[in-house]
Amino acid sequence: MSSPVNINFQSFIKIDRSGGDAIYMQIVYQFINAVKKSLLEDGDLLPGSRKIAADLKVHRKTVVATFMELQEQGWVHIFPNIGTIVKNPELSSATATGIKTFQQPPEKAPFQFRKEVILDTSTSEIPEKFYFTDGTPDYRIIEAEELVRFYASALKRKKKTSDLPQAAEGNLFFRDQLSYYLNLTRGFHLSRNFLLPISGREQILSILSRLLINTGDIMLVENLSYFLPNMIFSQAGAKLKTVPVDEEGMNVDYIQRHYKPGEIRCVYINTKCHYPTTVALSEKRKTQLLQLAEQYNFIVIEDDVDFEFSMVKDKGESLFRKNGGSRVIYIGAFGRFLNPGFQMNFLIAPKDLLEEGRKYLNIFGKPNYMLEKALGDMIHQGDIFRYQRKSQKMINERKGMFAQLLNTYFKNKITFNTPASGLAFWIQFNDPLSLTQLQKAAREKGLLIPSICLYQNRTLTALRLSFAHLNQQDMEETIRLLKESYQEII
Repeated sequence: MSSPVNINFQSFIKIDRSGGDAIYMQIVYQFINAVKKSLLEDGDLLPGSRKIAADLKVHRKTVVATFMELQEQGWVHIFPNIGTIVKNPELSSATATGIKTFQQPPEKAPFQFRKEVILDTSTSEIPEKFYFTDGTPDYRIIEAEELVRFYASALKRKKKTSDLPQAAEGNLFFRDQLSYYLNLTRGFHLSRNFLLPISGREQILSILSRLLINTGDIMLVENLSYFLPNMIFSQAGAKLKTVPVDEEGMNVDYIQRHYKPGEIRCVYINTKCHYPTTVALSEKRKTQLLQLAEQYNFIVIEDDVDFEFSMVKDKGESLFRKNGGSRVIYIGAFGRFLNPGFQMNFLIAPKDLLEEGRKYLNIFGKPNYMLEKALGDMIHQGDIFRYQRKSQKMINERKGMFAQLLNTYFKNKITFNTPASGLAFWIQFNDPLSLTQLQKAAREKGLLIPSICLYQNRTLTALRLSFAHLNQQDMEETIRLLKESYQEII
C-alpha cells in the first residue's frame, strides 16, 4: 500500500459557511468534482480524517460524515486499520474485449404502432426573444427562493418525524388546508372528503373521461373551445358537439332547440372565461343551464381554471356553488401564479366518484406528499394570500398597459374588450388578412406567434394573445413588432 497522497485539500475544497448546504455535503460535492478532474485518482490513499479536518479547519466528525456519504455513493472505500481509498465509479470497463460500441435507435421504428392524428398539436420551440402565448403568467413575480423554503422545511421535518402519509389517501393536512382556502376564496362549504388534489390538469381530464364517457356519448363544448379537453374526451370515444357562444357565453337555448332529454351525457364549460374569447357565462344562463341539466339528465363539468386570474370583485357564483355538486363536477387550479413545479389542480365531486377516480392515481404517479405538505404550509402560514395579491396587482397593471398599447398602435384596425378574467386578450381584426402570413412576417422580425393563438375562418380573423408574461419594456417592443408585421402584409 502506497503512502497517502500529498495534496492540499484547501486547493480544491472551498467551504461557504453562510451557504444553505451542510458543510459535509459541500465537501462531498467538491471531492467528487476533484476525482472527475483527476486531481484525485482511482486508488489514491487519503490522509487520515484528523489531517484533513486540520487542513480544512473543520471538526473531525464532519470529515467522518463526508467519508461515509462518499462511500455510500461509491466514491471511496473505507478499509478498517488501513485507510480510505479513492474509487472512481465512472471509470468505464467498456474497453474490455467483447463489448460492442453502443448504437442509437433507428430514426424510424422497424415495427408497426398506432398513430393518432387527433393528438397532433401546434407547438413551437421559442428561439425568439419576443413571443406570445395563449395565456401564461410571469413566473418571475414570485421569487423561487420564496417557494423553495417551504419545500426545504417539509424535507427537514420529514427527516425528523417521518410522519407523512404513504397511502393513496394523500396528504390529509394539505386537503384540509386546500378546502379551507377554497371555502374562504370561492364561498364553498366544503370538507376534504369531497376534494381530490391531482398535480396535472391533463390527469384530471383523463380520469373523468374514463369514469364518465362511453363510446358514442354526446358531449357538448363551447364553440372555439379548449384543444386539450376536446382531444382527451374524443380519445375516450365521446362525440363532441359545439354550442355557439355570444356575449353572454354558451347559448343554452341552442341546446334546448337541438337536443332531446337523455341525448346528452356531459357539457364541458368554463363559466368565468371562455377559451379563447374570454367571455363569461351570464348569471341568467347559469341558472338556465342547471335547470336544463336536471331536465335533460346530463352532467356539467365546470372548468374554473382561471378563477385566480379574475380581477372583478364580484366574480359571480360558480355553477358548483349554485348547484351544490349534484349535477356539477368542478375542476380548479391552485397557485397558477406560482412556478409550475409548485402548482396543483383539484377535482371536486361526489365522494364515491372521487374514491373511484383516486384509483387511477396509481397509473399517473402517486401524489408528491412533500409538495403537498409545502403547499399546505403555504396556506396555513398565510403566504399564499400575499403571493396572490402581488401577482394580481402585477397582472392588473400589465393588462391595462397592454390594452393601451393595442389602442395606440392599432386604433380602429382591431376590436377587443379588456378581459375581466384570464391572461389573454381576444383580438379581432376589422379587415380580413392572412394570419399565417402575419405569423411568418412576425417571426422574420424576431416575434413568435404560436399557431395555437391564430383563429381564422370565413367570418373570423382573430388572435388570442397573452399579456401577463411580458414586462413593460418587452410588451412595448412586442406590440411594435406586431404592428410592423401587420403593416407589411396588409
